[in-house]
Amino acid sequence: MSEQVADVDTTGSGDPIRVLVVDDHALFRRGLQMVLGSEDDIEVVGEASDGAEAISVATETTPDIVLMDVRMPRRGGIDATTAIKDAVPSSKIIMLTISDEEADLYDAIKAGAMGYLLKEISIEEVASAVRAVHNGQSLISPSMASKLLTEFATMIKKTDDRQQVPTPRLTDREMEVLKLVAKGLNNRDIAKQLFISENTVKNHIRNILEKLQLHSRMEAVVYAVREKLLEIT
Repeated sequence: MSEQVADVDTTGSGDPIRVLVVDDHALFRRGLQMVLGSEDDIEVVGEASDGAEAISVATETTPDIVLMDVRMPRRGGIDATTAIKDAVPSSKIIMLTISDEEADLYDAIKAGAMGYLLKEISIEEVASAVRAVHNGQSLISPSMASKLLTEFATMIKKTDDRQQVPTPRLTDREMEVLKLVAKGLNNRDIAKQLFISENTVKNHIRNILEKLQLHSRMEAVVYAVREKLLEIT
């Protein structure tokens, strides 16, 4: 049974979303290319069969989105994610994998991935995921989300068991933005809800990540739940 990825309405300049497909199975890469290539607002700009090749191709093509497998020869997807985020900071990375290991999920988030989807989703749903992450959302397959919450609970217990270290102080507005980011809202929806501009939202998110020494919106979600700023049921 496939897990659903919500479709997202896209608006903007009309430029297609540039996608790099990374997977060690040629047939799967070809299937993704065919499906994504049929979408008017998506352009596949390259492909790679392992993490090492992915870093090279990403540097050459500067994709908006990288669809990245986790387990690959030569260099794995999580290691490649870290390298690509350093080389091409504008690229957003979605892990698309068969691995349902909690460690892979958590390492992917720490590496800077904005999505972690299992290959149980239909290949047609990948286009919706690409649009969602391109619009600033963070996506996790439902079955993996429950495992992440288990990890959160462990993190919270460890935090409660050790001496508390003062956390950087966020302004009230930054707290509001962080809570909405943790709920999965994109910048445009946050701006509408708080009656501010998208640029102001981007500035707040940048300040939040700098203050908390985080690298991505996904890490901000982890922080929000760990600090009990958001309850997920």
